[in-house]
Amino acid sequence: MRLLGDGLPARIVRIGAALTLASALGACGMVGGGQRMPLATAPVNGPQADYPVVIGEPYSVAGTSYTPEDVLNYDEVGFVTAAEGAGVSAAHHTLPLPSYVEVTSLETGRTILVRVERRGPMDGSELLALSPDALTQLQAAPGAPVRVRRVNPPEEHRALLRAGQTAPERMDTPMPLVEVLKRRLPAQGSAPPRSAEAAGLPAPEHPAQVAAAPVRQPAVTVTPPPAARSSGNTPPPLPPLPTRGTFAPLPEQAAARVPSPASPVSTAPSAEDGYVVQAAAFSTADRARRAANVLGGEVSQSGRLYRVRTGPFATRGEAEASLAKVRAAGYTDARIFTSG
Repeated sequence: MRLLGDGLPARIVRIGAALTLASALGACGMVGGGQRMPLATAPVNGPQADYPVVIGEPYSVAGTSYTPEDVLNYDEVGFVTAAEGAGVSAAHHTLPLPSYVEVTSLETGRTILVRVERRGPMDGSELLALSPDALTQLQAAPGAPVRVRRVNPPEEHRALLRAGQTAPERMDTPMPLVEVLKRRLPAQGSAPPRSAEAAGLPAPEHPAQVAAAPVRQPAVTVTPPPAARSSGNTPPPLPPLPTRGTFAPLPEQAAARVPSPASPVSTAPSAEDGYVVQAAAFSTADRARRAANVLGGEVSQSGRLYRVRTGPFATRGEAEASLAKVRAAGYTDARIFTSG
């Protein structure tokens, strides 16, 4: 009779035991003195910390039905309420969890970045429920009118909000644009901001002119009518050429078409100071002034068109922030120009 340890079956048993021991040791780490300790699990951070994204099923609150959905360009106005929550966070009825939104106070224009982490508010139809820290940063009270716009912030700002900290504040929304947004506020609940035409603003008549309109015009040399020669047949002196960066005088007839200082059309800011945002070009000064008053911009005449611009801005980032707000007001063909 052969024993188990005298043949092939015994060797199989020993190999299996060795594999089992190696597997067990793989879950441990070596410390001083040969003692083995369990390995620590690395904390989860980075973009993967925002996954999985939860949408959820339709539900009702106080007789109002809500259907959660993943809307990338979400942009609504409504009212805010207070809710429990840690950090700069919020509760929303339909946005995916988590989401990141810019919240703008329609009382002050102040804009902050908030992480949407919960469903709600569950006791009313307000647009958003903000945590105490979020209300403090926004400097708003429950019941204040707000605009909520979904954004895709940089990872470093996401990490701050996930850690319960405050992300850098956004550029304040200009008060003329705030007034436009306030006109769309519903009696309760929420509503999307209106386009420029729906809000009573003039729509751009020449969108192609926005991109094609130059920021600077070349100098113009004007030759006056020939003067009578002197008795000594000496030709009259030529007019001085304009120096680089200046403009030669316009002839009398052309100068009559340029708005005078008393004209209601103001002079646009110089693009040499940085960046400008051109919202649109209009065929009449009146329509251009109306748009400029709402956008907080200036009007300048270029030929037969009147251009509406905001700025100048010292940095490209400031110009891009103004561009986003101009496009949000309905001027989707707005562009940034520089002095170059």
